Amino acid sequence: MIKCEETATKSEETIAELVRVWESSVRATHLFLSESEIDRIKGYVPQALRQVQHLIVAAEDGVPVAFAGADGRKLEMLFVAAQSRGREIGVKLLRYAIEKHAVSELVVNEQNPSAIGFYEHMGFAVCGRSDVDEQGEPYPVLYMKRRSESLRGTAFAFKRQQVYPINPAKR
Repeated sequence: MIKCEETATKSEETIAELVRVWESSVRATHLFLSESEIDRIKGYVPQALRQVQHLIVAAEDGVPVAFAGADGRKLEMLFVAAQSRGREIGVKLLRYAIEKHAVSELVVNEQNPSAIGFYEHMGFAVCGRSDVDEQGEPYPVLYMKRRSESLRGTAFAFKRQQVYPINPAKR
């Protein structure tokens, strides 16, 4: 049985287990990254895990198989180990983040179509795009927000990692 809970304990052991989950997930979903890019980015993962405001871990028999991180209303990360994909663990983590932390926005790699489809299925819509990720690396990203009545009929433009509504009639 999968148990999702927020952890305040970010011990070296926990961080190491979550880095393994991250790497397994990235190798299964981020096919656009080279081996050297994965190794380079992996070096930043422990710091990101320590700094994220809310770290939610999904564990099976006490072993982490997925995790999500949220800061404010933004989902900063969601990774599911390759062997645990397709079991709705990501759904559980995202629902937890939405219900407990009012998550309503996220950034996803444009070259990860399975993640984009997952977030669209979970009620998010693309509201912007950038040719570079939030670290300035050349990986295009999409900015997504949870669909709501306030977003219907509104087009968005994206500039410098901020979302600006556009009047669709002026296009």
